[in-house]
Amino acid sequence: MFKEKLQPFIDRHNEITELLSSPDIASDIGRMTDLSREQSGLNDLVEKAKLYIETAEAIDENKELLGDAELGDLAKEELSELEPMLPALESEIKILMLPKDKNDDKNILLELRAGAGGDEAALFVADVFRMYSRYAEQAGWKIEIMSSNDGTAGGYKELIAQISGENVYALLKYEGGIHRVQRVPDTETQGRVHTSAITVAVIPEVDDVEVDLKPNEIKMDTYRSSGCGGQSVNTTDSAVRLTHIPTGIVAAIQDEKSQHKNKAKAMKVLKARVYEAALQKSLDESSSQRKLQVGSGSRSEKIRTYNYPQNRLTDHRIGLTLYALDDIMSNGTLKLVFEPLMAHARTEAIKEAGL
Repeated sequence: MFKEKLQPFIDRHNEITELLSSPDIASDIGRMTDLSREQSGLNDLVEKAKLYIETAEAIDENKELLGDAELGDLAKEELSELEPMLPALESEIKILMLPKDKNDDKNILLELRAGAGGDEAALFVADVFRMYSRYAEQAGWKIEIMSSNDGTAGGYKELIAQISGENVYALLKYEGGIHRVQRVPDTETQGRVHTSAITVAVIPEVDDVEVDLKPNEIKMDTYRSSGCGGQSVNTTDSAVRLTHIPTGIVAAIQDEKSQHKNKAKAMKVLKARVYEAALQKSLDESSSQRKLQVGSGSRSEKIRTYNYPQNRLTDHRIGLTLYALDDIMSNGTLKLVFEPLMAHARTEAIKEAGL
């Protein structure tokens, strides 16, 4: 029975409550912090679990009274109210029982790169970045462009931005992959629809504890910045390229006039990329973890098509089609996409966990 699966969580919550009142734990700040965090993570689940058990027991009691001459009608009335509550509570509890993604609360680095399509792909990078920026504004997030490489006809060949705020990774983690656009470019005289593509990567930020890059494992190159930035940028070796020797992963930043600032940004990007590579390797090696994803998270996976002539957005992973592309691109109404994606991910995770 589902009710039996809930008791271990209630027991653990009670155990933590007792431990936190122990003098031994009170003197160990680290242990107390860990237990408090674990208890906080269980609070909602335990509250719903207790309500589920109480409701299930009340249903059983009322069923026993159905044949009673005096209380039968009252029991029937209460059952009509209680029974619909149980499946709804069960659904909520199953979501709360799912293991938490440790990265969900982290800020991210958003990397957008033009792919097939040349100038049109670079223009689409700018459009997609604007879409995410509008959504971020509504969510109260902060966006800072870390690095950018302008396209020859506008837009960006590459753009890296830091997005900070509440639940950033949790909401954007399924955006990684190939985003394809179908539209008539401004330069097209025949009115033909062209197909272009860009790559999106969503990388959780990490700290020194999670990724320890040793100085002897990093090669640093400096060079003269190219593109806009003024004379002081273009005539000094302010641009920085960092290479993580064990993995060959590279991060290059040239936007700041200061070599020191460029190095600090490049180090942040390098750490995040090394962490992402290790995370992806872990996911690739674990079939059970892969099933918890909406997609593989691979940058080579085509996840979405933006068809401008039909005002259509299609997410290929869950078969979602929306005829609201103008609104999504102009106003950042990505909740139309995110909510079905997250619902699908939760459903798959519940199946995988056997709940």
